[in-house]
Formats: sequence, C-alpha cells, structure tokens
Amino acid sequence: MNPPIQAWLSQLILLAPPLLLALTFHEFAHGYIAWRLGDPTAARLGRLSMNPLRHLDPLGTLAFFLIKFGWAKPVPVDASHFRDPKRGMLWVALAGPLSNFLLAVASAMAVKLLAPLAVQIAGNSMANAVTLPLLIMLVNSVWINLLLCIFNLIPVPPLDGGRILAGFLPDRLSYSLQRYEQFGIVLILVLSLTGVLGGVIGPVVRAANNLLL
Repeated sequence: MNPPIQAWLSQLILLAPPLLLALTFHEFAHGYIAWRLGDPTAARLGRLSMNPLRHLDPLGTLAFFLIKFGWAKPVPVDASHFRDPKRGMLWVALAGPLSNFLLAVASAMAVKLLAPLAVQIAGNSMANAVTLPLLIMLVNSVWINLLLCIFNLIPVPPLDGGRILAGFLPDRLSYSLQRYEQFGIVLILVLSLTGVLGGVIGPVVRAANNLLL
C-alpha cells in the first residue's frame, strides 16, 4: 500500500472510535436529559441510544473522511413537554458540552493509568500492538472531547452555547436570539473558513488539554 495512504488510514482508524464515542455520547446526553424532563421524542425515534449508527449524519460522516472531523444529527427535542420550556432547554443544551468534558477527564485519567504500563511492556511487541493504539486513541479522545465541548459552548445559536445563553436572557431577548439561528450557522461557517474560530478556541483547547495531560 502507498505509504501516504497507509498513514492516512492509520490516522482515521485511531481517530474514528474516540470521535464516534464523543459525538454519540453528546447526542445521547441531550436526549437523556430531555427524556428525564418529560420529553419522549428522542426515545420514541430511537435516538436515546449509544449506538453510533442512530446518530450518524451523512455529511458529517463524509467530512470525517475528508478533514478528519465530523458531526452527528442533532437529537430532536420538543420543549413543549417540559414544565418550564426555557429552563428545560437550558439543561438539555448544557448536557452536550458537559458530557464531552466528562469524557475528556475520563480519557485523561485512563491515559495516566495506561502510560506507565505501556512503558513497562515496551519490549513486548504483541502487548504493544494493543496498548499503543489504545493509548493513542485515549489521547485523541481527550483532544476531541475538549474541542467539541469548547466549540459547542460558543454563545451563537444553533450551537449549545447559544441555547444556554438564551436560557439566561430575558424572554424577549431570548426569543430574538433564537430567531436568528440560521444566520448563526453562516457566522460559524465564515469564522471557521477564515481561521478566526480556530485562532480563538485553539489556544483554549490546547491549554485545557495540557492541564488534563
């Protein structure tokens, strides 16, 4: 196999499991909190699941193969089932970034436990074939989950951060913010393509990554 292609495939193999877990847990967390607050929509549609196939987005999957990053289908939430729709949507929105932060912390703890073992068995090629890829996937998991957490906390709808902000604003301002959700998508896209977004959240992700690892 062509060496560059082999290296590309190896990177994908080591990125795919942590990314799928991060995206799946993120969407599951949204659906689970909505379900606990009284909304059965995600459960009824089979989205209250840790099966990645339930959450895969075709475009997000294609993006993963092209740029090594992707996204999942948003879990549908019907706020009319909540006793307090505004407060309920706030908790549902918080659940996604929080789930990724918890996965990042858990992955970092696993890295710290596994790294000394990997050093001890460095001479055993068979053991290395298992522990080294696992260690790399865990390190990738820390970075991916921190990136998803911090990116989704940007206070622009339709990101979770926009919905969190809407939950704290007075009703009139909250409604106005949500009305411009479609423009938020364009803004995020422009900031991403121009490199502004990466320049802002990149240092934050790196700082958080260094703290955990």
